[in-house]
Parts: sequence; structure tokens; C-alpha cells
Amino acid sequence: MNNIQKNGGTSNTIDSAQPKQLGMTSAISLALPKQEDIMRTEDLEKILEPYNVFESEQELNHRMEILAKLNTLVKQWVKDVSVKKNMPEQMAEKLGGKIYTFGSYRLGVHHRGADIDALCVAPRNIERSDYFSSFFELLKQQSEVTECRAVEEAFVPVIKMNFDGIEIDLLFARLALKEIPDNFDLRDDILLKNLDPRCVRSLNGCRVTDEILRLVPNIENFRLALRTIKLWAKKHGVYSNSLGYFGGVSWAMLVARTCQLYPNAVAATLVHKFFLVFSRWKFPQPVLLKQPDNVNLGFAVWDPRVNAQDRYHLMPIITPAYPQQNSTFNVSISTSKVIQNSFKEGMEITDEIMLGKADWDKLFQPPNFFTKYRHFIVLLVSSSTADDHLEWCGLIESKIRILIGNLERNQHINLAHVNPKCFDKSTGISKDKINTTNDNKSSEKSNDNNEESQSEPNFCSMWFIGLEFERSANLNVDLTVSIQSFTDSVHKHAVNIKMLKEGMKIEARHVRRKQLSQYIDSSFVKRERKASESLNNSSSSMTQFVKKRLSVESNLNANPKRNKVHHESFDSTNDSTNELLLDDTLPTDSPPTQQVCT
Repeated sequence: MNNIQKNGGTSNTIDSAQPKQLGMTSAISLALPKQEDIMRTEDLEKILEPYNVFESEQELNHRMEILAKLNTLVKQWVKDVSVKKNMPEQMAEKLGGKIYTFGSYRLGVHHRGADIDALCVAPRNIERSDYFSSFFELLKQQSEVTECRAVEEAFVPVIKMNFDGIEIDLLFARLALKEIPDNFDLRDDILLKNLDPRCVRSLNGCRVTDEILRLVPNIENFRLALRTIKLWAKKHGVYSNSLGYFGGVSWAMLVARTCQLYPNAVAATLVHKFFLVFSRWKFPQPVLLKQPDNVNLGFAVWDPRVNAQDRYHLMPIITPAYPQQNSTFNVSISTSKVIQNSFKEGMEITDEIMLGKADWDKLFQPPNFFTKYRHFIVLLVSSSTADDHLEWCGLIESKIRILIGNLERNQHINLAHVNPKCFDKSTGISKDKINTTNDNKSSEKSNDNNEESQSEPNFCSMWFIGLEFERSANLNVDLTVSIQSFTDSVHKHAVNIKMLKEGMKIEARHVRRKQLSQYIDSSFVKRERKASESLNNSSSSMTQFVKKRLSVESNLNANPKRNKVHHESFDSTNDSTNELLLDDTLPTDSPPTQQVCT
């Protein structure tokens, strides 16, 4: 199983003496790291350790064992199904079948306790119906498997399970091949010919991940930088594809693009340059890791010259494998503003770190969400059982961006900022912190503040949306229509897919900041306010530096002549002269490739 590795991939480097262009443009800087850059990277790695972004050797081996068991199960299942279809046992033995990994595990950047994204690839005699029937039943019979459920109607059909303590999302693809050998490579585009679109979408995860690894100059530097950016994005509430922020593959492609522009930089420098590049990126100019492949197998690809709907994407990041797609099509006007503001804040903080005025911990301090806004919408999602609640919350989370769109269409709302954290109603704290030692105190306080606690359902979760209204005297905004249309659409979809059960409820309430204590632990808001004040005080010390930078940049922009790529060290002001190098726009002089949509 060459694809199942401890670090999810292999290492590659580029000889700095013979630089190779990776990406749409040449590099901005080929500067080699200085001693202080290496020391900053060592400091960064030490800072990351308490955040559980690295697994131990024992935990990595455990994942390997689980994937090996799954791989053995797949081979045996393919053989058994084939024999039942009257294939001679000797022939069925040779058919193969294979488990591939993709996502954070394949990239080698998964954190402790993270799930595994995997793909089951089967030969042509195995049907999708076999996968969701006999293989699904086989999985449920395994003693190590719990919480096994099939989501066959999803856009990318999946079986979700817990296998010996590790969450696994397992997709399925049936190839038009007689056999699947152990060393089979999925990167060949011709494999997609005449495939079911669902199989193409399932294969896309593996193909994109492998292509990203192929397109970065130094995988180890890429990995450490990506671990850092992923942690920052989660702490700053901009990590969630379903809610309209960026998902894991989008952050991976942005970091990969930074690596292409600074191929010899170490991780600390890459993190700083990441914020420099994307705080200035002229979205909706797309981010591409390579020239799109000129392949025409009948599948729709992202191309605004051909597809009108692609022209409305706000922050396009294009996957590097055919069929090319925009991984950020869920981004809305509000989430775009939040992400771009976060880039600018990250730029300021990493500037301080590079100047020695702050350490890396500051980059991971959460922003002041609850003290930033005066008005909020609270989504309360309730169910009667744990299993029902898991399903119900998953559906609601996938639909929240509809509510954000409704709110954005209100002329009096400038911003609808959804917090990706899901909070538990009984404790009043985010679900990722429910197991802390303060749980009992939080629960008691929440119950004291909530007059209706006695009638609360067994399971209740919350999402918060901060609202920024236009500045106007005596403003009176009616949000009833926006909220009602959202709840109606959720209920309608739940009925259509036969998910809605007794006890499943959704309610949206408009609350002011002073009422938040009825829903979340008041000490949580106080800590956030204190952290915000501390951050603001330290930020004021950077004012003079920022003014100086802006002055330098304005002088440089007055003469926007494109500089040559230098081999000496580049600082931030040097980079501003290379904005033309950051142009990943598709060429306009070439005729658009005709694509047949399926």
C-alpha cells in the first residue's frame, strides 16, 4: 500500500543551483534562509507542540494499522462479491481493490485525533450498490467499528464510521478496469473517461492532494507552514468550507502557492510571506498552482470565460487536477470580508514577530467575536437523541450559509459574521472545550441564567452570527422574512430526504450583546474582552512601523516597474514591487476551451 504512509507522502526538494519554476509565474525570491530564519522556524515548531498538531509515533502507527485492516477488508470484499457474481475464485483473487488516503492525512499535516479521509477503489465488476449494501454491512460487523452510517444521497456519497477510535470518511470509486493493482496511480486523466460523475468527484480528493504535493518545492517546509496556517485559521474562525470560509484543501493550496513564490524559504518565512501575499491578493483574481490541463473528457471545469456562474465567485482557488474546480465556491460577501480582514491582521502580527516584538503564540490568540458586535442571531438546534442530534446539526451547519445570504440581501446589514464554533446549550461553551474542568460550573451558571432550562430538550446546540448594521439614526430592521425563509428551507429539505424526526427543532433569535450570558458562559466573554484589550494595546505599538511601510509602498507604487527576481533576501517592501508576479489570471488572448457539462 504505497499510498498509506506514516507522514501521508514523500519528500521532495529543489536544488537551489538549478531553480525550477513551479506555478503560473516565476518566483518572487530565491533567497536562501538566514540563521535567524532557521531559529524562528525552530521557535515556531516548539510553540506548535502544545496545540496537539503533531502525533506521536505510536499514534501514527495506529493509523497505519487501521488503514491496513481496511485495505485487507476491501480486497476480501471484492473477491467475495465477485465469486457471488459467478466469477471463478482464482480470477476473483487477482482483482484487487485498494484504499487510498487524501486530505490532511495524505498531506502529512493531520493533528492529533483528526479524522482520515479515504477512498475505496474497486474494479469494474463492483457496483456502487454493492458498496452501500454488502460492504456497509461488512463494516458494521467489525468489532472495531462504531457509529457506522451511510450518506448515499450526498453530493459526494460517503460511509462515515469510527474505526478503533479514529473517525474515517470513506468514499467509493469504481474504475473501468478489470483489476486494481497495489501500486496503481490515480493521476492519469484518462482514468476518468466515461466514469460516473460521482466516481469522478470521489477520485478528485486523491488526485488534487497528490498534485499539490507534486507542485511544492520542499514538502517538509510546506507541511510545517501549513500546520501553522491551519491552526491560525481555526483559532480565528475562518476554517469551515460548509459555512463559507476556506476548507482544508483551500488553505493547503494557498500555502502551496506561497511555497512556489518563495521556493527556498523555511516555514517561519513562508508563514510571514503567506500573509503578505494574500493580504494584497486582488481577489477575485484566481489562485492557481499550475496552468489548467487541456483535457476534454466531458466534465465541467472552472472557467469564467465559458461559465457565467464562475464569474460571480468572490475568492476563487482552483484545484490543480482535472476537472479543475473552485474549492471556495461557498464564500459569501460577509465571509470574504472576514477572511480578508484576518489576512491583514495576520500580516500585522507576523510583522511584529519578524521584528522580535511578539512571539508566535500571539498568532494563535482568538479574535474578539463576542465583544466586536452589539447584535447577534442565535441559532438553537435541538433533538431528542444523540444520533438524531448528530444528523440534525450536520444538516443545519450545511445550510447556515443560506441564512447568511438572506441577511446579506438586507440593505441595512453590512456584515453577517458567522462563528464556526458550535456551542453546547447546557454548558454555554464551544463543543471542542466541553471536556474541560470547568464544565460543571459552566452548566450550573447557564442553568441559573436560563429560566426555561427545565423544559430544555435533551440535546441543544447553538451557532452565533454577529450582525453589523449600517450607521443610521432610529434604524428599525425586520429580520423575520430572512429567518423564516431559512428555517422553512431547512425543514423542507429534511422532509425531502426523510431525516426530520420528532424532537428535531430549529429556532433563530435576535439577541443583544448584554443578553449573551443567557446562552454562553459569561466568563468566556470576559476573557475574550480582556484578550482583545491586550491585543489592541500591543497593536498600537506597531502604528509607526505600519505608517513607515505604507509610505515606502506608496513611493514604490508610483513607479510600478517590474523588478527582476533577486537572489538576496527579500523584505516586505521589496515584495510590493513584484505585484505583477502574483498574477494568476487565466490568459485572455487564447480562445476558451469548449467543455461539455454533464
